[in-house]
Amino acid sequence: MPEHSLYFSALLAGLLGASHCIGMCGGIVTALTLGASTKTAPPLLYLFVYNSGRILSYTFAGFLMGAIGSTLSYYLLPLHQVQFVLGLVAGIFMILLGLYLGRWWHGFKKIEHLGGQLWQLIEPLSKRFIPVSSLPQAFILGMLWGYLPCGLVYTMLFWSISTGNASQGALIMFSFALGTLPLLLTMGIFACQLRQLMQKDWLYQITGILVIALGIVHLFTLFTA
Repeated sequence: MPEHSLYFSALLAGLLGASHCIGMCGGIVTALTLGASTKTAPPLLYLFVYNSGRILSYTFAGFLMGAIGSTLSYYLLPLHQVQFVLGLVAGIFMILLGLYLGRWWHGFKKIEHLGGQLWQLIEPLSKRFIPVSSLPQAFILGMLWGYLPCGLVYTMLFWSISTGNASQGALIMFSFALGTLPLLLTMGIFACQLRQLMQKDWLYQITGILVIALGIVHLFTLFTA
């Protein structure tokens, strides 16, 4: 898959999977925004700063995964073989993620549970920055927020590692994070209205179908490249 198509697919995955982000992170971002001190900055600015920290965390994680992919290709297999195998895994994960988002399969909960063990180490640190009283605090809290266990994020990290390139891995996660941004920013402003909408099964099912389609396209381009 050409680089620009890969980044666009990551952006699209973020847009499509944002309903899942609302379910996992919506309550957090709303609580953080309402609990932040309005004496130092308006709520909308806090939202932007939280998400900026989260985007930085995702981008850094993508950089690390891309570097790992590069290391694997250097020591184990030729780059194109590593990219094919990891790209295959990423496409399968995307299809499974679509089934998960559509609420037809719940296997990703086990993966998120494993990631939750890392979050248990980070969560005590995050509590030191609550309640939020300044924008630097909000930024650091946003960075920590990026490590919440999330099957959608883990799937995109597989995409990052499959590039076998640190900078490309970072750009994939950056693109993905940008895709999640509009709905999470909106969530902080219209929390109640969006929460009612996000409870609709049909919305999750449409999202699941679209993410499955994205995974199929990824596999198709992988085998036809």
